[in-house]
Amino acid sequence: MTHKIRLLYGDRILCTGCMVWRGYTEVKERMPKTYQVVLFQGCKSAHIPRNLMRIFLVFCLLLFTSISKAERNLIVVTLDGLRWQEVFRGADENLIAHQDFVKKPEALKQAFWHQEHKQRRQRLMPFFWQTIVEQGTVIGNRDIGSKMSVANPWYFSYPGYSEIFTGVVDESIDSNRKIPNPQISFLEWLNKQDKFEGKLAAFGSWDVFPYIFNVERSKLYVNAGFDSAGGYPLSAEVKLLNELQKEIPSPWHSVRLDAFTHRFAKDYLLTVKPKVMAIAYGETDDFAHDGAYDQYLHAAKRTDQFIADLWRTIQTTPGYKNNTNVLIVTDHGRGSYPEDWQHHASKRSLAGYMKGLSHFPEGIIGSEHIWFAAIGPDIPARGVVKTKVEVKQSQVAATAMKLLGYQPQTFNPDIAPAIAELFNQEN
Repeated sequence: MTHKIRLLYGDRILCTGCMVWRGYTEVKERMPKTYQVVLFQGCKSAHIPRNLMRIFLVFCLLLFTSISKAERNLIVVTLDGLRWQEVFRGADENLIAHQDFVKKPEALKQAFWHQEHKQRRQRLMPFFWQTIVEQGTVIGNRDIGSKMSVANPWYFSYPGYSEIFTGVVDESIDSNRKIPNPQISFLEWLNKQDKFEGKLAAFGSWDVFPYIFNVERSKLYVNAGFDSAGGYPLSAEVKLLNELQKEIPSPWHSVRLDAFTHRFAKDYLLTVKPKVMAIAYGETDDFAHDGAYDQYLHAAKRTDQFIADLWRTIQTTPGYKNNTNVLIVTDHGRGSYPEDWQHHASKRSLAGYMKGLSHFPEGIIGSEHIWFAAIGPDIPARGVVKTKVEVKQSQVAATAMKLLGYQPQTFNPDIAPAIAELFNQEN
């Protein structure tokens, strides 16, 4: 005897057919919880051959997956120039009391130091280690064979961010100058799709992001640098933030304080409810360039707290709760020693944009090494994973596309592949 089934997503009938009991059980067990199977006994339809029923089942399962992923939200978070060494080892013992880089070493050690590196890293980034590592997947701890690097040949910010969001390496992007990006980001591509149009936004502390996302061409909503919030109904809090941003000086001419970036992004998320966002924090890189290791550590911890606040907001907001994947990555690494930790540059870049670092004839060795983390409903809880093959920064874009239910090659045939460790448990 066959059974008639009707497969529902909410009130929508996705497909109907007749199948033997074994097939019904199989599809019900494999089906996401958001779907329902309605079973009708005694279907009078003729028995469907096994091979046709398998095709029917595969079609339905693919349909489930497609619709489920299309309903997902995505947030890409970047931390500018935060070294993998601090993320996985905690405060650097060669820098935490260094007189050239720390004003009050005893106070800094009290806040961040412990003989055991696992305790040090927890003190620096508690949310990262207690939540993201426990519930998500993390790559970049080179001490245990978990490796990730930039693919571009330059090792600094504009090329790195372009690589993250476009999934390709364009060697002509060889400076941090305010030049519109010739490459198309996956956000720009999504903005041309009906279900995403106008539902994307990017927030960044650095004032070059409007050029990285090429706002003139992409028409994306980008709030960066010292931009005031605007273009949507502003709360009283955000109106106050607009005034405070004008009144509180930043230490830098091109980068605002991350607190403004975070608060603007959070308000936009709660008010406008975009489906895809990018949030780019910048203080870690700029304090490092200043040689202020104490402020670099404090900025890293603040950013960890910002990400914790973002995750709590996601998990307490209808439409985002249990329905939002978050990817976290950095644009470049830094040097490994007191002599070069402030800097980042490839040997090749010394002949051009980074010629000011020519006293490091080999470039800043190791500044291509980066890290990555992910958490969300479609992210396996694997913790820090060893990599069989070194992951590249250019793989982030395809990973984002895949999590949103798209084949990455539909965006760009030349895009780097998605990060296998998030989709294949055997890697």
